[in-house]
Amino acid sequence: MKVMTVFGTRPEAIKMAPLVKAMNADPEIESILCVTAQHREMLDQVLDLFELTPDYDLNIMKPNQTINMITANVIMGLEEILKKEQPDMVLVHGDTTTTFATALAAFYNQTKVGHVEAGLRTYDKYSPYPEEMNRVMTGHIADLHFAPTERNRRNLLKEGIDEKNIYITGNTVIDALLDVTGKPYEFEDETLKALDFEGKRVIAVTCHRRENLGENMEHIFGAIRRIADEFDDVEIVYPVHLNPKVREIAGRILSGADNVHLIEPLTYQPFSNLMAKSYLIVTDSGGIQEEAPALGKPVLVVRKETERPEAVEAGTVKLAGVEEETIYGMMKTLLTDPAAYKEMEHAANPYGDGHAVERIVKILKERL
Repeated sequence: MKVMTVFGTRPEAIKMAPLVKAMNADPEIESILCVTAQHREMLDQVLDLFELTPDYDLNIMKPNQTINMITANVIMGLEEILKKEQPDMVLVHGDTTTTFATALAAFYNQTKVGHVEAGLRTYDKYSPYPEEMNRVMTGHIADLHFAPTERNRRNLLKEGIDEKNIYITGNTVIDALLDVTGKPYEFEDETLKALDFEGKRVIAVTCHRRENLGENMEHIFGAIRRIADEFDDVEIVYPVHLNPKVREIAGRILSGADNVHLIEPLTYQPFSNLMAKSYLIVTDSGGIQEEAPALGKPVLVVRKETERPEAVEAGTVKLAGVEEETIYGMMKTLLTDPAAYKEMEHAANPYGDGHAVERIVKILKERL
């Protein structure tokens, strides 16, 4: 049984690495790994962490690349590889442009597609953009759908996907997270090494999404700055995204406060351990909404909507929107109301138990 896994970005690599490792170790599976390197440096960091060596590397990343360029380069780059390898199935993950372009290339080669983290929806095709349509279109190409939750399964059924091809597995990110945070670790970053995680309340921040660039991001950072100025027992840690537009806004609004630490982007291992040691997480990331519940950390999502409502319903995530006053108010509540904090801290994790990978491997072997 030949299974080819394709990914190109850091989040995909994190979530697919445990699955690739499990398939590599299974004598019944010939596992092939192809990376597109839609993101080069951040992808390589994850490959190193999980000790994975790709069989194929398209290395498509170019300065100022557009979505059109990524799509075309992935399809063209995979054409000969798919013809040569003729895998029984191509596995893709989630909603990146690499994911959709790979699914399309596999379809053109009449190769079956398995979609890991299937069924997430906002039902707004421009938010998040282009991810919402990437996952919708991938879902209608895919032959097997590995849905993290029951809600994801229902989303697929509403779109006419055959229920016999949908499996609820949990999310593979929990497998990866528990593996990484379960090992002894010491920070290498000097700022993080110096932080008093016991005596201070550390708030970890991530903010980079395309739809938040500009005014939304100014509101988000404005709220965070007000919290930093108001609470002297709070330390804000923000690994700033490499996007120059993000860096300009962050520098303008957040610089100059002793308890705000703008640091360079972190690889997966130190960031996972930062989350595990934090008091609160403020983010516009999709993946963190899944990871933090496994660590018992309250999360405020600075977006207008989320394709991961299960965590909101479970109580560990709250949707804070993008208005400064709302974000500030919700952060302040969690810093001043112990009952409100405890309610979020002890909410159940809706995204799985860390055994998603073994379920997916079992299903692949049964179906192929």
